[in-house]
Amino acid sequence: MLSPKEPSPDSRSARRMPIRQTPLQIIHIVGNFMRIWSVYSLYHHLSQRGDSVILFMFCCLVPASLIFLFLQKPWKGRPLPNSQVAPTIINGAIMALFLILWGRGLLSCGPLVTLLAEYAGAVLGVLSALFYGRRVSLWKKLGGLFAMAASFYFLSMGWATRTYSPFYSFGSEPVAQTKQPLQIKEITVPILAGILSAVRRVMARRVSLKNQLKRRLHAITVASAACFLFPLAMWDSILGSDSNSIANLHFTSWAYLSTVLFGIVFIYYIDNLAEERLHLVFSSPRHLVVATGCIIVMEILYKMDFSPLGFLICSLVLALGIFEATSLERSKRGYLDSQEITEATLKMSSLPS
Repeated sequence: MLSPKEPSPDSRSARRMPIRQTPLQIIHIVGNFMRIWSVYSLYHHLSQRGDSVILFMFCCLVPASLIFLFLQKPWKGRPLPNSQVAPTIINGAIMALFLILWGRGLLSCGPLVTLLAEYAGAVLGVLSALFYGRRVSLWKKLGGLFAMAASFYFLSMGWATRTYSPFYSFGSEPVAQTKQPLQIKEITVPILAGILSAVRRVMARRVSLKNQLKRRLHAITVASAACFLFPLAMWDSILGSDSNSIANLHFTSWAYLSTVLFGIVFIYYIDNLAEERLHLVFSSPRHLVVATGCIIVMEILYKMDFSPLGFLICSLVLALGIFEATSLERSKRGYLDSQEITEATLKMSSLPS
């Protein structure tokens, strides 16, 4: 029998959980930092050399698909049913369209806006509440949608830049306005890419709930995305300029290697690790906090047109919108996690000592 002063085993295990998760959190932060670094190097590479976005993305998907196929070996093990392969191939088409829109948004809007626009997938939480959820949480989700729209509007007005930010008051020299603020149609492209990325992740979860099978299907998704981009890349290479050819691409450059290794391959396993072990999904305020810190470091290192205070305000409004837009999914996920912990505790207590 436990004494009143002695802590219970449940409280001891709750104290050990943050200590066990600390290395995983460090791995998650490092993985996201390397991925964001690859995005900034890709932006400078494409903007300086003028390479075709479609051709560059296709050349990145080919080695990435080979790496996934070599690691996961989807042809081994239990044969995959057509009910899972067909949606996976469709998911590859969505991934190909996402990469095209994402690359064009990166060139037109810059890495900061493109990275924050990836969190526009939280709009799916509003749509799920509108069609399938309870009406009680609908107003909270609509408020979150309004906050997200306000954040992207502030970003389009240049609040995160030193040139157009209304909060930048440091320094005595006037800032030369060399670039116009973003238009609505320009910032719509990365927002659509973020929504497509969220649709792709949701489809991957719906098709397979088992982790090992999900990784095998992801290898098929990346390979099918490369197949869908192949005719577009060849068409762009034939009809484009001399610079838009595979022979002129620098396959040994840091932008290319980091995009393949950290932007496609490594970040997939990092996101899976965060989702399975840390219960941290991509479209969540906690994930946005990690990305915000990495973006600030990259903006300072690359000496971009950057306003820290304006960027933090836009990120805070976006995090508030994501928090409200995903309130129902977060409560359900917390309930399921607590239920899994309770079942595991009962199984442990039923074992003989």
